Amino acid sequence: MDMSAVDPLPGDLLEAEVAGAPAAVLVAITDRPRPGVILTVRREHLRTHAGQVAFPGGRIDPGDDGPVAAALREAEEEIGLPRGRVEVIGVGDRYRTITGYEVTPVVGVVPPGLPLTPQPSEVAAIFEAPLDHLLRPEHQIVRTILWEGRERRYFEIEWQGHRIWGATAAMIVNLSRRLELAA
Repeated sequence: MDMSAVDPLPGDLLEAEVAGAPAAVLVAITDRPRPGVILTVRREHLRTHAGQVAFPGGRIDPGDDGPVAAALREAEEEIGLPRGRVEVIGVGDRYRTITGYEVTPVVGVVPPGLPLTPQPSEVAAIFEAPLDHLLRPEHQIVRTILWEGRERRYFEIEWQGHRIWGATAAMIVNLSRRLELAA
């Protein structure tokens, strides 16, 4: 698909001259014959992105040594993923959200079957979706919404009743496009 057909809702690739609040997420890929990606479902009562599927992550705090440290800290806080169990393999394209965040996706490999525990005030559930399913273009559906008087398009990926959309789906699509270029 031509990326120009997708409007910058709920965000788009960050341009160098645009800055937002720095944030990082962990794209945790399980090391198994059919790798999966660990995702969370945010609590319904949260002020932003309530009930949405997301990668574990959040703001980069002043004490964090960059996006990798922030993503690992946030994953440990939100789902109990020990930092020492993540083999960081790289970072993805920074992504600018409409809520004003500049998000760096940190890609890491984790052992399968780790006992993860959702942080009760932020995370309603944790699930794993197959990486190959998420990366397939035929599962990356473009949807349309009327927002601020204008028709906008965004990506959505369905997995077993979970609706992955917005910034999370866009970062997955960006990752899939990078992998296509590298192949």
